[in-house]
Amino acid sequence: MATSGTAVSLSNVRKTYRVGEPVHALDGVSLEVPQGSYTAIMGPSGSGKSTLMNLVGCLDTPTDGTVVVGGRDVGTLGDRERTTLRGTEVGFVFQTFNLMPRLNALENVALPQLFQNVDRTTRLERARNLLERVGLADRADHLPNELSGGQRQRVALARALINDPAIVLADEPSGNLDTDTESEILDLFDEFHDAGTTLLVVTHERHVAERADRIVHLLDGKIEWIEELDESGANGTSRPGSAAGEAGADSE
Repeated sequence: MATSGTAVSLSNVRKTYRVGEPVHALDGVSLEVPQGSYTAIMGPSGSGKSTLMNLVGCLDTPTDGTVVVGGRDVGTLGDRERTTLRGTEVGFVFQTFNLMPRLNALENVALPQLFQNVDRTTRLERARNLLERVGLADRADHLPNELSGGQRQRVALARALINDPAIVLADEPSGNLDTDTESEILDLFDEFHDAGTTLLVVTHERHVAERADRIVHLLDGKIEWIEELDESGANGTSRPGSAAGEAGADSE
């Protein structure tokens, strides 16, 4: 089980898909994501990044092993319980933003709290505060198609934070942005991380991953190695997956 200082814990997790021959999307992954940490996940296509994201995001359950999110073992929960856990403990930021096109920025940010039965006044007030934090207080009444890509991603980040989740998952969050806008979004990630938000970011881009405290490199469903970064984003120390297991992260 996760400790009080752990947002997410995976222990010897396997995810096998049976389409003809069994495909081991994840093959014995153990990883701890401490509260307040910033972790990047990198690896080639088919390495298991999306599967790992789906398990941590409570969108799927492991074939073997345990995934603990916010102190709850995801594999022991029914669909409704996982949906509740996902809504309260996980915030999502997607490459394609995934905003509701008929809702304005304020309503999009507030939407997750509607499903938590938070009263309208409270959820809109919190949404306004978050829009102000991401620099979009003056765009609250704009629809997504009236916003730039960078502004839409800011709305998505604010929405991810509305329920004060245990962890924010970001899947290629700067993939659809130009260089300048990407830098602005990544600066916001840094700002929220500095304020205590736990971040797990999947990316193909080295310069995006280097914003994190560490980079977990996946290959063929296993943790190949974990790269610890210093404050400049340069490589500090690196550990093979098996050695990392002694510190709560391995591929054995």
